[in-house]
Amino acid sequence: MPDPRGVGTVSIELNNTAAQLLASLCVELGTEDPSGVLSRALGLLDLAVRTRTRGGRLCFVNDRGEQ
Repeated sequence: MPDPRGVGTVSIELNNTAAQLLASLCVELGTEDPSGVLSRALGLLDLAVRTRTRGGRLCFVNDRGEQ
């Protein structure tokens, strides 16, 4: 169970697919900090869920301006 105060660490077990995705993202981002990558990914998911809950839409735009 996570620390409700948000000051401690939490150990999680990943399945093979999640572990491969995390490793791939670490390589893509050039980092060896998987907890930082998880924090960024969870932050993005939180933004998407909050936006959807409020009836909004989240849009990603690539370098060519495509949505």
